[in-house]
Amino acid sequence: MVSDNIVIRIKDASVRFNIASERVDNLKEYFIKIIKKELMFREFFALRNICFQVRKGEAWGIIGTNGSGKSTLLKLICRILKPYQGEVSVQGILSPLIELGAGFDGDLTARENIFLNGAVLGYSKKYMQKHFEEIVEFAELKDFLDMPIKNYSSGMSARLGFSIATIVQPEILIVDEVLSVGDYAFQQKCEKRMKEMLENGTTLLYVSHSIESVEKLCENVLWLEKGSIRQCGKAKDICKNYIHALK
Repeated sequence: MVSDNIVIRIKDASVRFNIASERVDNLKEYFIKIIKKELMFREFFALRNICFQVRKGEAWGIIGTNGSGKSTLLKLICRILKPYQGEVSVQGILSPLIELGAGFDGDLTARENIFLNGAVLGYSKKYMQKHFEEIVEFAELKDFLDMPIKNYSSGMSARLGFSIATIVQPEILIVDEVLSVGDYAFQQKCEKRMKEMLENGTTLLYVSHSIESVEKLCENVLWLEKGSIRQCGKAKDICKNYIHALK
């Protein structure tokens, strides 16, 4: 059945946050207002009534202006957030790269963080030792292995994170805007690796403000606007409409 190929299914999903209607400058004042029931909240829907499905091996770009709900959608799929309403179903092992520095300890060296991050992703120490040189070579950080991660630039952290996340052929690779902090040559290197993964059956969800990059990697595009789906379909058509709307 065709439905058996669906690895991500989102049905009528909404994500709601409660935002304080007034600014509170310290924790003590916050709790006093909570106890006295003086602190008022307003509802904010980061996502509203999202219906979306992805089949195995598909590459989807997720586009939209800042604040449109792109990263929230990825966190929903990665189970970092739970839907306020609706259903989210994921079939397969996720390899997420959705937040710069996630899984790293700033006080540890890059060498130590490779094993730490690998453990977070479920890899054994033996496996990480086997692929250690490959990770370092791809990230191009051989001369900085014994430097604490907190002294790394955002681009260097992104290199290391991507290299670890893609050391195996993931079933579902999720990449947020983190690659935009790298230099052009490394972005091209990452795109090449993602293309190879797609050719071997990996499913890709890719968030980027680079429409050129989205068109190069993705067959399909989901366009979010203010937490709702504006358009969904073939990359060439949706990207064209998006650029026209921005103008």
